[in-house]
Amino acid sequence: MDLIYKKADISDIDILMETRIEVLRAANQLPAEVDMSEVRHESCVYYKRALNDNTHTAYLVYDGDTVVGAGGVSFFQVMPTYHNPSGNKAYIMNMYTHPDYRRQGIAFKVLDMLVKECRERKITAVSLEATESGRPLYEKYGFIEMKHEMELPENAGSD
Repeated sequence: MDLIYKKADISDIDILMETRIEVLRAANQLPAEVDMSEVRHESCVYYKRALNDNTHTAYLVYDGDTVVGAGGVSFFQVMPTYHNPSGNKAYIMNMYTHPDYRRQGIAFKVLDMLVKECRERKITAVSLEATESGRPLYEKYGFIEMKHEMELPENAGSD
């Protein structure tokens, strides 16, 4: 199998948006009739900004003209800490492999390319959110479960 791993650029925005919607549908088990127009629009805005200002890197994997895999990483900064004096962080997202191509090392290779980009940028704080099916891949790579993070649901908090 001659797969091509391509670092995406602004000319790939339509493909990036389509893979984003496909990932979200799969991860959230959403049927095709669920309206994703707002997510599609906001993803377009995000990709235009982030690809131009180099705060996002994405890879697309092709088998001929067909996209069979994808993955991305967003770069951002928080306040510096003792363990992360620069405050620079990376968040891996949008990892996807078409079902017909799974268990062939595609996602592992994309993940490795994304992590290497983080290391080239001297970013040591790299995180992601894993689905149950994705967890073994990330654990094999060396990711560990975080114990100290919390999230505030949208409807929580004081009124």
